[in-house]
Amino acid sequence: MPAALTECFQQGWADTTRKLEPLPGSAYAAKRRAALSARFPGERIVIPSGGLKTRSNDFEYLFRPHSAFIHLTAETGTSAVPDSVLVLEPTGTGHDITLFTRPRSPRDAGPNSTEFYRGRQHGEFWIGRRRTLAETADAFGLRAAPRDELERALAGRVPTRVLRGEDPLVDSLIPPAAEAEAELRTFLSELRLIKDEWEIAQLRAAVDSTVAGFRDVTRELRHAGGLARGERWIEGTFNRRARLDGYGLGFETIAAAGAHSCVLHWMRNDGPIRDGDILLLDAGVEADTFYTGDVTRVLPISGRFTDAQRKVYDLVYAAQSAGISALKPGARYGDFHDAATRVIAEGLESWGLRPGGDTLPHEPALFGRYTVCGSGHMLGLDCHDCGAARSETYMEGELQPGHVLTVEPGLYFQPDDLTVPEELRGIGMRIEDDFLITADGPVCLSAGLPRQADEVEAWMASLR
Repeated sequence: MPAALTECFQQGWADTTRKLEPLPGSAYAAKRRAALSARFPGERIVIPSGGLKTRSNDFEYLFRPHSAFIHLTAETGTSAVPDSVLVLEPTGTGHDITLFTRPRSPRDAGPNSTEFYRGRQHGEFWIGRRRTLAETADAFGLRAAPRDELERALAGRVPTRVLRGEDPLVDSLIPPAAEAEAELRTFLSELRLIKDEWEIAQLRAAVDSTVAGFRDVTRELRHAGGLARGERWIEGTFNRRARLDGYGLGFETIAAAGAHSCVLHWMRNDGPIRDGDILLLDAGVEADTFYTGDVTRVLPISGRFTDAQRKVYDLVYAAQSAGISALKPGARYGDFHDAATRVIAEGLESWGLRPGGDTLPHEPALFGRYTVCGSGHMLGLDCHDCGAARSETYMEGELQPGHVLTVEPGLYFQPDDLTVPEELRGIGMRIEDDFLITADGPVCLSAGLPRQADEVEAWMASLR
């Protein structure tokens, strides 16, 4: 660039620095950092946010920080800065905590002074304004330092645990310690099992927006029926709500019509929407704070279930109701799955559907041919939250107040499955709701949507 143009860019800018209020969740994030500090005294803890991922050539995917970083900072979607790193440095009484990040690009002469107009990945003219270091400190209630100082901060022979695999520079500076790193990852995951009141509020908002997205879709079913790839219209309708109300999607929308409903994670969404078929919609809005909803409903596209569809739906509804009844503090986590599976097994056997016929003993697990997967999971910052938690604290643990989870039994009769009657082939049913465990029992966060078949039909008619 001509020197005169460079000089021109360095002049004539108003002072736009500002004083920021603390992020709404920052006080809760501080408590989580204190728990992390107490768990690993005398050790340096390094939690990267992760960086940009290239989609194609010079375009990147929308940035989302690692969930552990979000949990410990309360960062929000539109302000998240790639390549940020949270460092807890041990002291005699705990840890000093610093957030290393990319500050707002300077507009005067000096290092990085051209980034704001020439930096495609990080320049303000290209991707929008970042916080200054002072603004970052205000927002998070933390010391903020430029990322350029990170390498020096990580020097020295201090016992260090790192969330590895998220930042190449960090990984190169800290020697691997597989056992220590696995323990850190496990603790960070288990720290998210019990949601605090602020997290519960975020999940309520995300689920409310998800419910609104299902209403939007139901109003668009007739229009989608006139399109060759109506599933894409359904997907786009829900996704519009996700971007309007939140940061985006908690996961890729499953808009599965007809026999596609038998594919658990159908995300191609390239099929038609036909009267007489069903639409299985599994979708979730991710709030600006990154907490997500996760709800599934099966909608009869004509507005009414056929006899065969209702038969399957009613059995799944009964199974989900049994699973919900098993949700209570102190119950074994797996109880709701076992309760739902028993209902499905008994129902299928009453229909004469028993895999292996009479040659195998009666075992609910044998009906996995038609159910395929589990009946729910923890929910939070990740759709399938707390995935690195130990089995004894999650899958084999007990439900506690503050747990948020889904209950979502399903039945999937593949279109080419000769073990089921022809009228059932190509029918996939799943009913999924989000529940908060309280001392008084479960609270359905997605209660704004009907569950029972007659209620679904009446609700659809009211929206049309």
